[in-house]
Amino acid sequence: MVLMKRYQKLKDKVMDRKEEFQKLMSYVENETEYLTAPASTRFHLCHEKGLLEHSVNVAETMLKLKSTLAPEISDESCVIVALLHDLGKAGMPGNPQYIKNEPTSKQKAYGYAANPPYRFNNELTYLSVPIRSLYLITPRFPLTEEEVQAIAYHDGQYVEENRSVASHEEKLTLLLQYADSWSCFVVEE
Repeated sequence: MVLMKRYQKLKDKVMDRKEEFQKLMSYVENETEYLTAPASTRFHLCHEKGLLEHSVNVAETMLKLKSTLAPEISDESCVIVALLHDLGKAGMPGNPQYIKNEPTSKQKAYGYAANPPYRFNNELTYLSVPIRSLYLITPRFPLTEEEVQAIAYHDGQYVEENRSVASHEEKLTLLLQYADSWSCFVVEE
């Protein structure tokens, strides 16, 4: 329950667009696997609720970075992009992106869990995580241009397609990139 309290504390920081955000999060929490999905199929936080844990870690880290590096950016924007940057990993309503694997007969015989624990759902139309995130968010919630850029390019230069934004990142995008990397490689190691 500690994770849910951390999550609620972050959601409570969204005040200017509170009503729209509450509606979006109700959709996200009740229609997708956002609250239960893993953060990956085999790497960081590859367990139930891993996506939520990662999103909360990124939001908390981003707020810390923002307070020192860019205090002029609103907490609200930081929370929104951090909590929703990987929403695409939840998949679509009724069609999760990650499916739990069953152990092989050999794994069962030796008492091991399935390895890898999850697999990608090939029944989904392929969209990158940021694109699916934006696909789920934008019809339901008004994002600023800076928030769209942050979500779209949050993987920074780890992703070849992101080269076009190099040296054109807004501060919010850079903060999300740093917070995401710090969370993955330090907080969640």
